[in-house]
Amino acid sequence: MTNHQNETRAAYDGVVELYVSVVAERMDKQPFTRAMIGTFAELVRATGNPRVADVGCGPGHLTAALHELGLEATGFDLSPGMVEHARRAHPALPFHEARAESLPVEDGALGGVLAHYSTIHTPPAELPALLAELVRVLAPGGLLLLSFFGTDGPEPIRFDHKVTPAYSWPVDRLAGLLTGAGLDPFARLLHDPATERGFLDAHLLARRR
Repeated sequence: MTNHQNETRAAYDGVVELYVSVVAERMDKQPFTRAMIGTFAELVRATGNPRVADVGCGPGHLTAALHELGLEATGFDLSPGMVEHARRAHPALPFHEARAESLPVEDGALGGVLAHYSTIHTPPAELPALLAELVRVLAPGGLLLLSFFGTDGPEPIRFDHKVTPAYSWPVDRLAGLLTGAGLDPFARLLHDPATERGFLDAHLLARRR
């Protein structure tokens, strides 16, 4: 693993219980996020391939939500502490420790990939390789829902996330990276965050060519 991956893994391992309590409360206040995940699930079901990966699943709450929406969801996370919690909280669902850049999934196997703020700690120079891996596991016509912090500036901005350093992205530029990775972005949602961190909450939906 790279230095930033080691740092991210250790940082999230150290805040599992606190993170779980914050995330559980936050989702109740995020109608836009719930709407995008519902739309993603509906579109994935329409492909006829219900297999999905929740990449960077954390405590597994969204993996469970995808399951409830009729998908065959598997959670993957870099943090062993998060994976352990997810397995305890959702014992009927599969969770695995894995890097987003190297998923234990066969080529073209999935109808969908959810990456919910799970790419935010990846340095900009390394993000294309991560996106290429997400595309690798998607079947043609499969869907990616990528959620991240958006900014109006021309360049990604590094900032001090509460857990470990992260990056916000100009939405058009990140959509361009998706296009370059072999995806066709076709929907986006931008909205003001529920907190005072100052970035937009951004969601991009894209389909593998």
